[in-house]
Amino acid sequence: MQRQIETSLLVIVLDVSSLQRIVKQEMKILPLCLDSTIVFAKAHLIQSSNNELAIMVCHNHSTKFLYPCEITAEIRQMDDQYEKFTMMEHTVRQQLQRIISENILLWAFPMNIPLNISLISGALNMALCYIARLKSEKIASQKLHPRILVITASNDSATQYMNYMNIFFTAQRMNVILDVCSLDQELTLLQQGCDITGGNYLKVPQLDELLQDLLCVFLPDPSVRSELVLPSPVKVDYRAACFCHQELIDIGYVCSKCFTIFCKFNSICTTCHTVFKMPGRMSMKMKNKSMCGSRRTLFVYSVTVEYLKQQRLKDIVKYVIWIMKCFAALIIFLNLYYNSLYDTIPIDLRIHGITFDGNQTTYCSGPPSKDTI
Repeated sequence: MQRQIETSLLVIVLDVSSLQRIVKQEMKILPLCLDSTIVFAKAHLIQSSNNELAIMVCHNHSTKFLYPCEITAEIRQMDDQYEKFTMMEHTVRQQLQRIISENILLWAFPMNIPLNISLISGALNMALCYIARLKSEKIASQKLHPRILVITASNDSATQYMNYMNIFFTAQRMNVILDVCSLDQELTLLQQGCDITGGNYLKVPQLDELLQDLLCVFLPDPSVRSELVLPSPVKVDYRAACFCHQELIDIGYVCSKCFTIFCKFNSICTTCHTVFKMPGRMSMKMKNKSMCGSRRTLFVYSVTVEYLKQQRLKDIVKYVIWIMKCFAALIIFLNLYYNSLYDTIPIDLRIHGITFDGNQTTYCSGPPSKDTI
């Protein structure tokens, strides 16, 4: 029987955007992150000869692969160095230097101004495509265990919310684990991705300890992480972020055409420029129509269903109290009406042979006489 080959594939996404706050404050942060990433990549390769590695960079203009690359660096063979490590390090540094030089030249042309956000979602898309291609090319006796590590100091961007959600659920379907190492602040959207795919999320407390955190938290294989003492997982907030203020909301408005989320009603969608009518008092029929996918109306997006249940319960209680009040008023009216009849008209009834009069009671076997009436 042929032995199965276990291959661990690690795709590292390094954010080198110049718009990051810590990079603006101190330029030596970027070389420190690069050196720590290279050492971490070497530690992954040295664990097993079957392990594979890919390194990508993303900034505010594009995303590219650093390793593996078609253009390999020209190096001289050293007696005291492992050839694969030397090739990987020189290729990564040479390609990164070329990308940064190209990015600086793009700022000189006003027609090619980069975006104000880092394209992490684009890098994750390319990483998933790369993993899918390797899975299709693997041999029958090879089993691939892919995972992605994102190292970034950029902020969350609400404009990439739908891209992130598509990436997270695609990675979950492909059994790809997503790990995130944040260098500056908490990243709510990427926390959701780590929780969905079963990866680890860590905000580095001190940048001087970046290499130590990478080796202790993200180097172990996901199959043995449950046996290790790792930092306690953070509580993930699954509320959606509005596109207008980039704040987490419980209830908001969603464009039924492009699914852009707003905390307040907008007559024009800022993403797809669809014009909407002012919301009025929607009937049940109109509400069902909008929920079925009408493209010209906004429907209320509720993250939690408990609010709707409580609101319905309040409405039911209000209607029951109203019915009870009407019934009590009807009883009082009937009581007053019959009391007025008792004071003016004598009562003459026949129940089982007993005749009731206003003043006396007589027993008879036949119908009442005219004198009795």
